[in-house]
Amino acid sequence: MKKAIFFDPYLDTLGGGERYTLTFAKILLDEGWQVSLLWKKDDILKKAEERFNLNLGKIKIFPLEIVNNNITRKYHFFKDYQLYFHLSDGSVPLMLAQKNLLHFQVPFKKVGGRSFPNRLKLKSVDEVICNSFFTKKIIDKEFGVKSRVLYPPVAVEDFYNHKRKEKVILAVGRFEQTMQAKRQDVLVEVFKKMVNNGLKDWRLVLAGASLSEEGENEFLRKLKKEANGYPVSFMVNIPFQELKKLYWQAAIFWHAAGFGVNEEENPQKVEHFGMTTIEAIAAGCWPLVYEAGGQREIFASFPQKNLCLWHSQEELATKTLAIIEKQPSSKELTLLTKKFSVENFAENVKKII
Repeated sequence: MKKAIFFDPYLDTLGGGERYTLTFAKILLDEGWQVSLLWKKDDILKKAEERFNLNLGKIKIFPLEIVNNNITRKYHFFKDYQLYFHLSDGSVPLMLAQKNLLHFQVPFKKVGGRSFPNRLKLKSVDEVICNSFFTKKIIDKEFGVKSRVLYPPVAVEDFYNHKRKEKVILAVGRFEQTMQAKRQDVLVEVFKKMVNNGLKDWRLVLAGASLSEEGENEFLRKLKKEANGYPVSFMVNIPFQELKKLYWQAAIFWHAAGFGVNEEENPQKVEHFGMTTIEAIAAGCWPLVYEAGGQREIFASFPQKNLCLWHSQEELATKTLAIIEKQPSSKELTLLTKKFSVENFAENVKKII
């Protein structure tokens, strides 16, 4: 039986990169591989199954300490694996399996990508994989590689919906001020102004994960304070099935990651692709997303893309009101999502392995 091992340093955040990594692992499981994961605790798989609706029970966990010692022990550990998948945190590991895949979710810049140690370690890498052409452009230049783009997997069929929409605007993203903030504060500000200017009967729903307890998340507490008195709801750390229902209810989807960021100087701080945008489109929501990073690629072939992308808070409000008034059909948009399906992802994974 073929063996594969995976490592994602951000696994406990259970974000888009973690869904990418674990879906890749699940595809290998389905193909009859024995799959292992390097991590700290066994309970991460149960949490991931609930968050991503993936059956990961057959994955074996190895403690990180097993490869954090000397090079000889690391070599003997990895040499029996036919495949090693490593999600990079900006560094390049020494990869010692029979086939080694180095994955970049983040377009890291100015991290010494072409340093002598990195050039040596990259010789052990069989393929560098990026999640979008936006990420690829930065990574290829920074590390001097020719990477392959493998778009993230989205279970679009799970989100397809023909139910009647409600007067709900939905935003989905972590409630964290991390390297790539989702800028829910901008969305709350825009929504409050719209309500103050006469918008009635509409609700803003903010859904996402919090790494700390809800009451201890300072950013989340500040958001709730700012939204007090307005029809704004917070759905924190909800399971996949509840999130899916929110997508089905919402008529409009908002996304603000990258707002206020100089994309050329800090590409890592804008949206690298936009998996939640794909989910929203599949569910029949009209997307209004900040035009930066990988989001542009989603709408590249869509004739009405100008009605999906915004640049300023005023433009977001104006385009939202236009969508509310015109109620354009999202059927043509939904067709775009097939390109980013899990099935399409799986086909490309099989070509790589």
